[in-house]
Amino acid sequence: MLTTTVPATTIEPALTGAAGGAIAVGILFLLAIGIALEVLMMVGLWKAASKAGIFGLWAIIPIVQLFTLARIAGKPTWWGLLCLVPFVNLVILIIFYIEISKNFGRSVGTTLGLVFLPFIFWPILGIGSAEYKAN
Repeated sequence: MLTTTVPATTIEPALTGAAGGAIAVGILFLLAIGIALEVLMMVGLWKAASKAGIFGLWAIIPIVQLFTLARIAGKPTWWGLLCLVPFVNLVILIIFYIEISKNFGRSVGTTLGLVFLPFIFWPILGIGSAEYKAN
């Protein structure tokens, strides 16, 4: 009987290490970009809260941020608690963004920007020439 053997294939250890290193560098690069965008958004949010007469640091503390958004939107502060309820939070945040856009004299385009591109539109509101006018 004739048997055939399949040649064993080996992967070069150096090639495996290089691939792993390239993946790690790519992940670290994406992580650095994400952190930079988050910091940019926080600066814009801080400045927007300051324009609204609220201590800016409150705007970047995670849970307190919800109550700060309610105040910037001109809603009662307890509305921030509604953001802790699943599915309700989506509706409440959109209401906050609509009201914040109105209070800064902006339109629905800014609202969509705050929802989908917050790292661009918070600095526009906070650092830009937009003025806060409470209802």
